[in-house]
Amino acid sequence: MKSIFKPGDKKYHSKQITASDLASFGDDNVHPVCSTFTLAREMEWASRLFVLEMLDDDEEGIGTKLEINHKSPAIIEEELIIEAVVNSIDQHEIICDISVSVVDRLIATGVTGQKILKKSKIDRLISKIQK
Repeated sequence: MKSIFKPGDKKYHSKQITASDLASFGDDNVHPVCSTFTLAREMEWASRLFVLEMLDDDEEGIGTKLEINHKSPAIIEEELIIEAVVNSIDQHEIICDISVSVVDRLIATGVTGQKILKKSKIDRLISKIQK
């Protein structure tokens, strides 16, 4: 694992909300706003941007936590701006504070955690539960 980031470092990415990002279960649309699932995926991706640069060839990241606090809804065609800020890096785990906004409106805040492990260790963990 490359130790190239420190607390306070930031990564950004954006995502335009489409019909497939709306809150729904099965074929039933709950309401025409960005779903919690979409927020979760985009928040995790923002923190993974750090992980991708930290990985050695024989490593992979695996999620350890995800917290989402909704602040305001976002609707179709709005563009989410997701900011990940390194909170801490302890051993092989990176914790990021995440904020999601549309222009100057805060949509959500939260925390993500990802641990960087050897691919062989992840394989061993998975094989233990597949028996």
